[in-house]
Amino acid sequence: MSASTLERTARPRRSRTRSRTVNTRPALALSTLKPHQYDLRPACASLNCPDCETWVPITGIQTRKPRLVPHDTGRAGKDVAVRCRLGSNRLVTLDVTVKNWQERLEDGNSETVHRRKTTVLRKPKVTPAPAVSQIAAQKQPATNDLGDGRPLWLLRKMKWASTESAVRDTDTRRAQLPDGDAPLGAPPVPLKTLHPERRAS
Repeated sequence: MSASTLERTARPRRSRTRSRTVNTRPALALSTLKPHQYDLRPACASLNCPDCETWVPITGIQTRKPRLVPHDTGRAGKDVAVRCRLGSNRLVTLDVTVKNWQERLEDGNSETVHRRKTTVLRKPKVTPAPAVSQIAAQKQPATNDLGDGRPLWLLRKMKWASTESAVRDTDTRRAQLPDGDAPLGAPPVPLKTLHPERRAS
């Protein structure tokens, strides 16, 4: 395989460049970015390019015209070499001091550290309590012991139908008492006033 057929990858982003080309777009002010989107430490002055969202070194940070170095949109040595035309060589306005940047960064970290995930506590599904008749039906077997498959309520109805006439006859005889006679087994009714005597102590 020849070298010409190999696909070119993104070049490393050098912190300094000798190119005098300047982007015609207006300068990018650091005050318009969030504190975590740029780094003002002298050893690694850089920012996150708003156009391609890659971290790019800022060259000439000690001069009057700091700017972003020419850079590719992908990772160096891994992604395809596609030059960021909008963000390369763009001027940067350093309108934020290092002290203010550090304070804003620390304030943002202190706010996010105290945040906690709100765990959603779902209420357990409570089944409604069954009625008394339902509880009784659950305790009793659905079928009889005879094994003929007839339900218990039908057997109870049939038993009552077989004894209904005898029970009604008994109730009728109890209600009919002969004239002048007292019920059997009842004590006689006293006809004179009783005066019980006290025992001598």
